[in-house]
Amino acid sequence: MTQRSMFVGKYQTIIIKVGDNVSIKGQEGERLIAETRDTAGLTVERRSESEIGRARAAVGEHVLFDIRLKMPHFKGREGSDEVIEVQIGASGEVFVPFESNLKVYAGKAIDVQGIHGHVDAFSGSNLNIHDVYQLGNASAGGTMKIGCQTMSGKDVTFSAGDDLRFYVADLTSARLRVKDIGGYWEAHIGKAERSVYLKSGGDVTFVTDQPVEPLPPNYILGKIEKPAKA
Repeated sequence: MTQRSMFVGKYQTIIIKVGDNVSIKGQEGERLIAETRDTAGLTVERRSESEIGRARAAVGEHVLFDIRLKMPHFKGREGSDEVIEVQIGASGEVFVPFESNLKVYAGKAIDVQGIHGHVDAFSGSNLNIHDVYQLGNASAGGTMKIGCQTMSGKDVTFSAGDDLRFYVADLTSARLRVKDIGGYWEAHIGKAERSVYLKSGGDVTFVTDQPVEPLPPNYILGKIEKPAKA
């Protein structure tokens, strides 16, 4: 096993780029720990925000993605523009302080749990975000399961290639648009002050404890569930 660790402090922006699968968990303390059992490489580096304007992840000569980053508006510790970049060539695990703000890219599956900060995640396969405070941007080539307290943005779109399960605890006022394998439907929650568009190649399950009202012309609702009791 290859392991790297670094003192990163709290409230740090961390960019994680992985060739295959990655599991990311929040933990007590102010250290980052990254591990891999594969031989494709592992690096942990401090960078300035300007140095990581473009995210490029590759395994050998195969480029998984090469896109311009939209950095979250968070500063590094002590107000600097420093960010931490973790690169894992194949699969691995990353443990970060609970208060971290993450931007994650993976060629395959991503699992993120126990983060009290902000998370953006882009997965080539399945994406699971659980027990996270703030959701930013997210997309998945396979299934997507979202469970968080709040989300950034007033007009947002989330896309998955397969089934999509979506739960944002404080989403109490939104216009909801859904396009899944069963067709298209619209609804509103409260005063519809936000706009949420969920696109899925499978089934969408919208999870809420709020009343959901169907909108014309068809007055159709899709799959809606109540959140599980703690």
